[in-house]
Amino acid sequence: MDFEITEEQRAILEMVRELAEKEIAPRAAGYDRSEEFPAENIERLAELGLMGMLVPKEYGGAGLDSVTYAMVVEEVSKACASTGTILSVHNSLTPYIIFRYGTEEQKRKYIPPLASGRVIGSFAASEPEAGTDLGSMRTAAVLKGDHYIINGTKTFITAGPRTGISIVFAVTDPEAGHRGFSAFIVEREFKGFKVGSVFEKMGIRASETSELIFEDMMVPKENLLGKEGEGFRIALSAIDGGRIGIAAQSVGIAQAALDRSIEYSRQRVQFGKPISRLQAIQWMISEMATRIEASRLLTLKAAYLKDRGEDFGKHAAMAKLFSSETAVFCADRAVQIHGGYGYMRDRDIERLYRDARITEIYEGTSEAQKLVISSRLLR
Repeated sequence: MDFEITEEQRAILEMVRELAEKEIAPRAAGYDRSEEFPAENIERLAELGLMGMLVPKEYGGAGLDSVTYAMVVEEVSKACASTGTILSVHNSLTPYIIFRYGTEEQKRKYIPPLASGRVIGSFAASEPEAGTDLGSMRTAAVLKGDHYIINGTKTFITAGPRTGISIVFAVTDPEAGHRGFSAFIVEREFKGFKVGSVFEKMGIRASETSELIFEDMMVPKENLLGKEGEGFRIALSAIDGGRIGIAAQSVGIAQAALDRSIEYSRQRVQFGKPISRLQAIQWMISEMATRIEASRLLTLKAAYLKDRGEDFGKHAAMAKLFSSETAVFCADRAVQIHGGYGYMRDRDIERLYRDARITEIYEGTSEAQKLVISSRLLR
């Protein structure tokens, strides 16, 4: 197995790392405090062609593979987890899904503005009573003439207040169970589209999260993504890919926690010597580093399988499960290593601790990942 990255990947990572360290990281704390959408970060990422990483150049994308995408998301998330979330969700759950399941007309119309970053994409599946259990979805779409009329509420939508194009899932056949779900490409300008409550969150505060409310929203029938009844399959496929992004984000958060812990332990002197010379600190740092390396390899393995066109669902769930738990573990250990300073709002560690917690929840909870993994092993 070859673990070497290509020269192209190396150049992309150096470019992203420079941007992350010089521009994104210095703005992270401010965006966190203000809960303001990190527009400057997104604009810079768009200038580098990173808002359409997974779609071909013919549609305005960068034509990168999933391995490169995962490494980019890690680097950005290490600097600012909120920006990493927006980057991950936008890339893997909007333009890529349109590219994979859309008609040629849909691809030509919707992918270029998304890939350029002029329009922010979102993925609207979760509902107040239908999170992990998509089978409880209540949003309904009824075909009337040349339009579907959609009514319902979606919740926990990343970049919901900013979204210009959203992939929306709704029930088109209430009697067909999972086979009665369909997917639609929805524009913000459609009549009946409304942004609902914008949530105040514990972490990733600059990644605006909201409800999307549809009240007799009129969607042209040509905006059906795939065929009627294929929505559940499309959603699961999208979420599998999305888990790679969240796993990569988790690795970035964990790596940031480790980097800051190493730096602090070398500077902090107690009992006449740097605390890095204390065995208790050495053991914490060793375990953090080992878990991060394992998480990164799991994530890249899932991305590698996806690029090869192989079944990657189990590996994506494993990567997301282990990497998210690693992010929480490393953030917790970083607070411990920093002691009282790690608990202060003016330190990055406190923000990393809050940002890490969501990684065990979105794109499927840790418990949901275990169900996915066991179902693949026991079938």
